[in-house]
Amino acid sequence: MRDDARMQRDAQSISSSQQQQQQQTAYSIHPQAMASAVNRVAQVASHITGLSSSIDSKNADDVVVVAALRSALTKGGKGGFKDTQASDILAGVLKATITKSGINPSLVQDIAVGSVLPPGGGATEFRAAALVAGFPSSTSVNAVNRQCSSGLQACVQIAHEIKAGMIDCGIGAGVESMSNNYGPGAVSEFSDLLKGHSEAKDCLIPMGITSENVAKEFNISRQAQDEFAASSYAKAAKAQQQGLFNEEIVPLKVKFTDPKTDEEKEVTVDRDDGVRPGVTAESLAKIRPAFSKTGTTHAGNASQISDGAAAVLLCRRSFAQANGLQVIGKFVSASVAGVPPRVMGIGPAYAIPIALEKAGITKDQVDIYEINEAFASQALYSCQVLGLPLEKVNPKGGAIAFGHPLGATGARQISTLLTELKRTGKKVGVTSMCIGTGMGMASVWVAE
Repeated sequence: MRDDARMQRDAQSISSSQQQQQQQTAYSIHPQAMASAVNRVAQVASHITGLSSSIDSKNADDVVVVAALRSALTKGGKGGFKDTQASDILAGVLKATITKSGINPSLVQDIAVGSVLPPGGGATEFRAAALVAGFPSSTSVNAVNRQCSSGLQACVQIAHEIKAGMIDCGIGAGVESMSNNYGPGAVSEFSDLLKGHSEAKDCLIPMGITSENVAKEFNISRQAQDEFAASSYAKAAKAQQQGLFNEEIVPLKVKFTDPKTDEEKEVTVDRDDGVRPGVTAESLAKIRPAFSKTGTTHAGNASQISDGAAAVLLCRRSFAQANGLQVIGKFVSASVAGVPPRVMGIGPAYAIPIALEKAGITKDQVDIYEINEAFASQALYSCQVLGLPLEKVNPKGGAIAFGHPLGATGARQISTLLTELKRTGKKVGVTSMCIGTGMGMASVWVAE
């Protein structure tokens, strides 16, 4: 029987060369074709089974959101959180999650925190932050790192724990202090073994160069990137002026040292300080390329280095009902996809169709897309190749305008998405981002 089992495994296994060929074939499948195929499948399924409408149904075992909020996002090394440790920002947001939801903190069984840069992964200080926030020692905590999607990965991990019956209630969160931890030390030295593999070595390509690779390989012009970036700034400035971020932002009191006087004082951080009114494509066109003299990526059409945190409280619907918690949204599906490291930014173009397929819906049934603007080149490429109307993408601006605290962004997007879906009376939303070293992640949510 063991021999038979071994033979069966051998028959099912694929050689490494075949695997590589399959990966190359998968990458050669254009994401636009993939999205079209997903749309066709979803349309047929909706006619036959009503699958597309199932995401709107309400069942006792649904994974639902009862709170989603964030801190303000501030400029790395300059902004309101420049003198605040990531753990302290996280503690403030976790405490606010208890207050806003009204939950008894002892009912929260697990907290997953996405973060990229802290030494040791952040697990120790995040556990301590949860205790400071008011959670008892019975609430477990873990740190998650899938680079730029870490906050989303944390939320999805908690959703899957609930789905699997491991817990009934948990928090997916994300935090980053790029002021304190960003720099060359964040990437470990590669061994000769890793450096000797051509594609593995590409994992060390600086993010800005991957943006240039995307722009060059997929013909995303400097002008198009600057126009996309200018739109992000304009949307964010308008949203901030109208107070549209207020509901999702938790004001936090922190200590701040004035760089001019060296005076330490307490300040309340309640506003994204990277938002700049009046930015235009013409003003961006004057900025020099940052990574290549002949390049198209610069400080004005790339995400800002930022500090911040976000948290999403998830539970089973029956649990929410039993404990009097107000449901504001529902988790539907999530996906991850790998792409070549040298063009890591195209990840959303591959992850989004998979998430839509799992949800049983078409791209046209999505009301809002929150796609992280790591760089204008990759965000715009993803929108173009999937045929997404730009008016549905980042309606309150994105990371180019207000920042990308690496580990926090995935959770921040969910807060921004559900808040905007509620405000506009819309229903279905998608969050997505590219991931350093060549990946993409996406998720589908429904507002209630």
